Amino acid sequence: MNTLILNDLLKQYEQKRLIHLRDAENRKKELYMSNPKLEKLDEQLSNISINTAKEILKNNSKESLENLKQRIESLKKEKEKILNSINIPKDYLSVKYDCSICKDTGYIFENGKSIMCNCLKQKLYNLEYNQKNINNIDNQTFNNFNVNLFSDKVDESKYNSPISPRENIIDIKKAAENFILNFENSDTKNLIFTGGTGLGKTFISNCIVNELIKQGKTVMYQTAPVMLDNLISDLFAKPENQTGISNSLLTANLLVIDDLGTETMNSMKFTELYKIINTRLLSQNNNPLKTIISTNLDLKGLFNTYDERLVSRFIGYYDIYRFYGDDIRLKK
Repeated sequence: MNTLILNDLLKQYEQKRLIHLRDAENRKKELYMSNPKLEKLDEQLSNISINTAKEILKNNSKESLENLKQRIESLKKEKEKILNSINIPKDYLSVKYDCSICKDTGYIFENGKSIMCNCLKQKLYNLEYNQKNINNIDNQTFNNFNVNLFSDKVDESKYNSPISPRENIIDIKKAAENFILNFENSDTKNLIFTGGTGLGKTFISNCIVNELIKQGKTVMYQTAPVMLDNLISDLFAKPENQTGISNSLLTANLLVIDDLGTETMNSMKFTELYKIINTRLLSQNNNPLKTIISTNLDLKGLFNTYDERLVSRFIGYYDIYRFYGDDIRLKK
C-alpha cells in the first residue's frame, strides 16, 4: 500500500466530511428560521435524551425510563407531523455522507478493531491497480448495453451454435445479472468469458463491476500479463518497496482477470496464478470471493496452455460462457 496515496485520500475524506457536516448545519439553520417550533422540539428532544442517559446511569425505576421514552416518541411524532406539513423528508436534517457505513471517515469498528472501510479500499485499488482498466465505467451498465448490435440470425455452421449471437448475449446478460444477485451465495460459481475481441466480454465484465462497486463491494481489475508481472516484481522487491498486491488479489470481493492467455507464462508465474485462483476458491465458505476471467482461448485452448490442476478448477468452479458473432465495435 502506498502510504502517500492513503494519506492523500484520508485528507480528501476529512474535507468532504466537513463539507457534509456544514451542509447539514446550514439546512438546519434555514429550517429553524422558517419554523422556530422545530428548533424548540429538537432542544426538548436533546434535553430528554440527556435525562434518559442520566436515568440509565442512576439505574432508576423502569417506570421513570418508560415515561421519558414515551415523551421522546411524542415529540418525534410532533416533529414528523410538522415536517410532513411542509413537505420536508424525515432525513432532511441528517448528514448526507458519501458512505453511510463509515460516515466518510474511511474506517469502521468491527469486533473491537478499527478496519478500513470498503469505500476507501476501492479508492486505493482504483488508484494503485485499476486505473488503466476501468476508465469510464459509469457508462458501462446493463441499461446501456445494446443487444441489437448482435445479429439475430442463426448460422450454426459459422458460430457452431443452434442459437443466434443476439439470443446468446441475452442469455449471458441474464447470467451476469444472476451472478450479481447471488454474489454472496457461496454456491454461486465464478465466471469465465471466452471469445474473440469486440464481442462484449469486457463490457459485460464492467457492467458487473459497476453494480458491485455501487453495492459496496471491493473490486480489483487486472490484465493477466500486468497482474503476473507485478506479482513477480513484488516477490523480489525489498519489504519497504512491496506493494502488497498479492494480499489485495486474495481479499478483494471480486477479482477480474482480463486477457488470460496473453501473458508470457513460466513456472513461477503459473505458481502465482494457481495460488490466486485456488486460494480464492478455498475462501468461498468463510467470505465469499468471486472471480471473473476473460480470455480469447476456448476450453481446448485453456487445456493446451495451462496445467491440468488449474484447468480442473476452471471446469469445476466456473460457469463458462462463449461470446460469438461479429465485432460490435464496427457497428457503433
